[in-house]
Amino acid sequence: MAVADAENPLLGETTCGSLLQKLQQIWDEVGESDEERDKMLLQLEQECLDVYKRKVDQAVKSRAHLLQALADAQLELSRLLSALGEKSFVGIPDKTSGTIKEQLAAIAPTLEQLWKQKEERVKEFSDVQTQIQKICGEIAGNSNLSEVPVVDEADLSLKKLDEFQGQLQELQKEKSDRLHKVLEFVSTVHDLCAVLGMDFFSTVTEVHPSLNDSTGVQSKSISNDTLSRLAKTVLALKEDKKQRLQKLQELATQLIDLWNLMDTPEEERSLFDHVTCNISASVDEVTIPGALALDLIEQAEVEVERLDQLKASRMKEIAFKRQAELEEIFARAHIEIDPEAARAKIMALIDSGNVEPSELLADMDNHIAQAKEEAFSRKDILDKVEKWMSACEEESWLEDYNRVSSLSLSLSLSLSPPLSLDSLWIRSTLIRNAHFCSLQCCCTPIQAISLTEIRVLSASMGLCNLLVCPNPELIIYHAF
Repeated sequence: MAVADAENPLLGETTCGSLLQKLQQIWDEVGESDEERDKMLLQLEQECLDVYKRKVDQAVKSRAHLLQALADAQLELSRLLSALGEKSFVGIPDKTSGTIKEQLAAIAPTLEQLWKQKEERVKEFSDVQTQIQKICGEIAGNSNLSEVPVVDEADLSLKKLDEFQGQLQELQKEKSDRLHKVLEFVSTVHDLCAVLGMDFFSTVTEVHPSLNDSTGVQSKSISNDTLSRLAKTVLALKEDKKQRLQKLQELATQLIDLWNLMDTPEEERSLFDHVTCNISASVDEVTIPGALALDLIEQAEVEVERLDQLKASRMKEIAFKRQAELEEIFARAHIEIDPEAARAKIMALIDSGNVEPSELLADMDNHIAQAKEEAFSRKDILDKVEKWMSACEEESWLEDYNRVSSLSLSLSLSLSPPLSLDSLWIRSTLIRNAHFCSLQCCCTPIQAISLTEIRVLSASMGLCNLLVCPNPELIIYHAF
């Protein structure tokens, strides 16, 4: 029964003693010698020691592994705290006693929480550094950056994150300033192109394709190269505007000179108001779209050329007009000249072509100015002579008037029937001006004076050439 229990361990607990007892029974049955028995027992003992030794070695290794895991966990905890910049952490277990597994179990939740916090912090660093890298690329002109920025996981402190965020804010401000400057340049280019009559879109697209209105504001290039090229474009357009304005003002001056020279009517001049309106304007004052377009300048050039040709054909007429003005000034100043010789000289100069028409007219204008000065200098003398001649003429006129009055009185006494002063009121005013005089007769309602009587009276006064005016009360005579 005992042997059966040893063979079937399920029927009872199998121990080393029971097995040894069973082995002894087997040896007894077999008849093993004591020497063999001792040898086999020593072998069994050695095998048991080997098993124990292996188990101990395994236990030692397991303990060492747990200790290493605990050390690694503690080291990882220290690294995480250092990387995150945390000098203290609420979840760190205070007790360092207990079994190794207890210590590992205590530190594991803290590690999990710190790992999660590290992942979030790495994401924040990556986002900030990505934005920094993008703006730096836009400033450098290389916006197509595909490399992901490398985050230094050794320093994930909030202080370092604040430094990156501060750098990002500075770059964002610089980007905003650059974008504002780009938009100012683009607006200036737009205004200049409008004044110059140039295509704005093709102009800014040559600088950078992102500068036209089809792209959003944030998509416009803000690189150093774009800003430099925009600045050069603005300078070139401003210089072009300055040169065109100078050219247009020169043409406007020529037009006005030619118009004044040829007495061009205002209707014809008004056709070029868009040219002459900027004759005295500064560069900054010209802002009307198309005011300095090339076709407008070409139109003014064509008109100046046409007027130049017309001026050559009308030069003689204009010169003779100036000569007539000069002769009139000399005549009023009582200065004797030879007009025929002067006109012949003008004809010869024009026909020879050796003198510019503008120079000839300018010379004649100078002569006219000198003649006016000479006439003005003689004005006092001429006024005195005129007064003396007027006085002499008045004295002569008074003598004639006295003589005529005597004759008219004698004639009136011989008239039949005699004229009655009650029936006629005659007011005579003799106005002597140069070689003319006049007699005004106003008839009263009592009795009208006959035309025959007036003729007789006028003959007695030495007057003739009766002129009957539309006004029946006014009759004017020419003196002998």
